[in-house]
Amino acid sequence: MEFAFPWPVTQGEWLAWSSAVVTVLFGLLLLFGPRLSLRILRLQTVEHHPEAVSEARATMSGFYLGVGLCCILLAQPLLYMALGFSWLFTVFGRIVSMLSDQGNRLYNWVWLIVALVLAALPLAFAFGFVP
Repeated sequence: MEFAFPWPVTQGEWLAWSSAVVTVLFGLLLLFGPRLSLRILRLQTVEHHPEAVSEARATMSGFYLGVGLCCILLAQPLLYMALGFSWLFTVFGRIVSMLSDQGNRLYNWVWLIVALVLAALPLAFAFGFVP
């Protein structure tokens, strides 16, 4: 069995691949800079609970890195669909928070748009809207 790195060829593949790369970069930031990441996300840890930092390193970065790297290394439309739906559920969660938790702030709107773009890129390719 021969393994070759599947470099994107079409415009749709490039869009989906770009979303996967940004997802991996977010995962690397969470893995290697959890305190900075938590500060960017406006989350705060408590001194007596260092396990909160491990959640950023493990749980949060693990999903970003796992899905993003699988998309980059395997370049399968169904994996890109999983990436797109993951970002789409992030959008949904942010909307629910904005409606339920009085989170209707500029910060949430900016990250909602970022997540929506990161969802649209791989989904457009996976569903064949962009060849």
